[in-house]
Amino acid sequence: MPRQVVYLIYNLLLPVFLVIGLPSFLLKGLRRGGLARNFRQRFGFFSPDTVARFHGKKPVWIHAVSVGEIFLALKIIDAIRQADPRQHIVLSTTTTTGYRVAAEKESDTLTVIHNPIDLPPVTARVIRLIDPSRLVLIEAEIWPNLVGQLKRRGIPVVLINARLSPRSEGRYQKVKRFIAPIFSLLDGVTVPFEVDQGRWAGLGISRERIVVTGSVKFDNAGTGATATERQHALDQWLTDTGMPEVRRILLAGSTHDGEEKLLALVADRLRVEVPGLALVIVPRHAERGAAIAAQLRELGFDPILRVEPKRVASTTEESQVTPATAPRGRVWIANTTGELRSWFPLAELIVIGKSFCGEGGQNPVEPILCGRPVVVGPHMENFSDVIADLLAVEGIAQVSGEEALPTTLLTLLRNPDLGLEMARNGAAAMARHEGAAARNAAFLLDAKSLD
Repeated sequence: MPRQVVYLIYNLLLPVFLVIGLPSFLLKGLRRGGLARNFRQRFGFFSPDTVARFHGKKPVWIHAVSVGEIFLALKIIDAIRQADPRQHIVLSTTTTTGYRVAAEKESDTLTVIHNPIDLPPVTARVIRLIDPSRLVLIEAEIWPNLVGQLKRRGIPVVLINARLSPRSEGRYQKVKRFIAPIFSLLDGVTVPFEVDQGRWAGLGISRERIVVTGSVKFDNAGTGATATERQHALDQWLTDTGMPEVRRILLAGSTHDGEEKLLALVADRLRVEVPGLALVIVPRHAERGAAIAAQLRELGFDPILRVEPKRVASTTEESQVTPATAPRGRVWIANTTGELRSWFPLAELIVIGKSFCGEGGQNPVEPILCGRPVVVGPHMENFSDVIADLLAVEGIAQVSGEEALPTTLLTLLRNPDLGLEMARNGAAAMARHEGAAARNAAFLLDAKSLD
């Protein structure tokens, strides 16, 4: 389909979708907080101070959608700084939670903004104000008007760490005639695995522009262990809220609705044979914390939230309840954003969410790189290539369903050395991704690679 026709259809439909999606966007923003902060930036209006930070800098503009992509972007930004400490960078993000995490890293050479709405007048204004040297898109979020206007100005656009699962590829193939004219505008694409080259090439991107660099998400180089100070704060919270002195923490990471109840009941059964077993839940969406606590309370547990809702004071009787007052004991719910990585070293065993009650799964590699054994459910479609690599070397445990979960967990809890060996196998399999952030930074800074 001609590119002009694609843009015509897109710009006719986009305002409709924006209006339809506005209530959901506002609701999420209100739940997560920070909606009003710099809201005008979404329409291309910045404070004089922010505009002054852009002026004359020709920054690298990096766009990351939400928290997960922000962490990837920060790895690449660190690698860029190692290559060129003077390089100015603009980091844009779509969500309020992503903005909150990114804003903590703002500096003299890093400016954080909200991503502008992809309407032609808005994107044209933002491009003029930022005047970037190039645009770097993280993973798979491509905005047609933004990309098209940059290309007309001769500004390179690069897609970094372009992950494409078989399921996503199938969806894209169904609308290939609409998306291929946009994807073909990209000057360069970096992908985690060799198999990704063929997938992206099949969507209209020249294979010569696709480079395998490994996955930035699985690159532990330069990040070290998670912040010791934050780990200490989490450990202190557990102690202050009744965690047993002899503790064996089962961590449920990035859980989705239904998985919290499943894992709470499984952990309750396992405590009979594993004294000191304690369940810590880190939900994928922190704002679900209060709802999760209510669900567990109905089942006879005594849930405690790391961040209590504003309507519940921390000195209330409910927050001071001891584990002994609930028939099934205490469950810790870490309803915070950006702390998941700091939890991994504190856990003995980790179950990855969205793999039982959801579809697609969440990232299983980061806890493995922390030296912890990981168990996942049957639904890891978004990480099928990674799971295949890990299963081939017995670097992860994947169960066929809820029924098999208790047996697998009990086996690993009874045999800690088995779990540690599994984590070592997994870390060795992921060694190919070390240095991926530096390779991506070198690629996007190399003008010749984008010619």
